Amino acid sequence: LPALLGCSLLLSSDNFEGYVLALGIDFATRKIANLLKPQKVIEQNGDSFTIHTSGSLKNYLVKFTVGEEFDEDNKGLDNRKCRSLVTWDNDSLTCVQKGEKKNRGWTHWIEGDQLHLVLTTCGQVCKQTFQRA
Repeated sequence: LPALLGCSLLLSSDNFEGYVLALGIDFATRKIANLLKPQKVIEQNGDSFTIHTSGSLKNYLVKFTVGEEFDEDNKGLDNRKCRSLVTWDNDSLTCVQKGEKKNRGWTHWIEGDQLHLVLTTCGQVCKQTFQRA
């Protein structure tokens, strides 16, 4: 989906604090992370994707092939390792992350010129909206 590709900047983030608290991220890091407006760049080559999220505090890069389970190292986030699987769900990319945190994962999709991201873990849901740059 070409609409997912390219560079987007964070516009809004709902319940980010609850999400990072559920991940066990320390107070100081949570407070700083709450102030950041990260940039997200999504690249695609066939069924292979790279999602690079960069901010002034942390950078995170994940590479995956849709439908192929992989080992994900959340270095720069909560530093946990998990087994992840990304699939297409209609026009959304959905990731299920199996590890020590329950019901962890994310979903990306496009509406108009905005990229949406829902992050979930341990019953907490964070909704983020990014504007195409």
